[in-house]
Amino acid sequence: MSKVLERFPAGGEVAVEDLLAAVRQTPDGGPLRVGDERVTDFLVAFARQLLKPVVARRYPELGSLGFFLRRGELAKAAARVADQPGQLRFPRGLVFHVPPANVDTIFVYSWALSALAGNANVVRISSRSAGAATAVLEALNETLDGAHPALRQTQRMVTYGRDDAVTAALSAAADLRVIWGGDASVREIRRHPLAPHARDLTFPDRSSFTVISAAGWLSVSEAARDAGARGLYNDAYWFDQAACSSPRAVYWVGTPEQAAAARTDLLARLRTVLDAVGVEVDAAMAVEKRVAAYGLALEGDATGIAFDGNELATVDLADPGAIPRRWLGVGTFPQAVVPSLDALAAVVVRRDQTVAHFGFSAEELTAFAHRLAGRGVDRLVPLGDALSFAGIWDGYDLMHEFTRITTVLAR
Repeated sequence: MSKVLERFPAGGEVAVEDLLAAVRQTPDGGPLRVGDERVTDFLVAFARQLLKPVVARRYPELGSLGFFLRRGELAKAAARVADQPGQLRFPRGLVFHVPPANVDTIFVYSWALSALAGNANVVRISSRSAGAATAVLEALNETLDGAHPALRQTQRMVTYGRDDAVTAALSAAADLRVIWGGDASVREIRRHPLAPHARDLTFPDRSSFTVISAAGWLSVSEAARDAGARGLYNDAYWFDQAACSSPRAVYWVGTPEQAAAARTDLLARLRTVLDAVGVEVDAAMAVEKRVAAYGLALEGDATGIAFDGNELATVDLADPGAIPRRWLGVGTFPQAVVPSLDALAAVVVRRDQTVAHFGFSAEELTAFAHRLAGRGVDRLVPLGDALSFAGIWDGYDLMHEFTRITTVLAR
């Protein structure tokens, strides 16, 4: 009989059949509902744990998660799926989440919104997850002590090895399966069939980039440029530039002369941020970055490469369309100059997810989005907000995905 290790609520090994039987039972106080106060109260208390200075200082990304789970934000999320005349919203049922190991906190956003939608949830936590993921699990279990019993009864986070029998059982039991990770991970999990009524919500390989108006950068205050450099640091260095929304290239919009001046200024300010934070890149990563950067040159995609310590590398792209969408190592920034946002339209492909921008008006960004016409790019956000999770992700409204509609018509 296949077993899993329960991480939340913390426990020992349990047979997958027993786990599924437990989460399928009606919890104390009745079934969970969309926007259930039992869940909301738990998430708010959990957020307070994450916002404690000792936690937020060590893992800044958990501070962002804490703000995402504030009561007001949860109320807004629930309101998006409130009942309408003749249309009632209900949970989907049991949701099985398979998050990636390289982004320690993404599973919490997905799980929290699904729980807020009233679903029972089973989340697979990779055995390779550590750091912030461990802090999250500790905070969840601490919060559970004062929570309504329904949370303990309906929510599970588990770890297990490469066990197809467990994945198959959890998939077969799920009403919705949420798969985060690369294309290979999605294909691997999809080998295990769902029930006929169930469906997948997938988040496969994605890539992102930053676009900066050179004239806009040069025209703003010193403080605004310092904030921009700090924003690029947050976007790129959290999660080691490996998250789907982490920028893997920087495009400068303007003349070559403007771009050269703005780029020199930004890199100097970014260096100041790196020194202040005390970023350290180990020798193995430094070697990997060099191999990746020189590999671009060998492929003819780079005309220049520069290293500023182990923490920062820049690559001059031979052509704006030669953007490398694969991960090159933390703190590696291929760059190119284009005359306008419109010139980037031909570069964008469907897998491009987030554009972090600086120095553009809402009208310019809206026109760019219309030019793309949904062919690529799901998010355009200010520089520094690339990793800020939102209830709409990869073009999906997650609260809508985590619920189902019952229509009521009367004569």
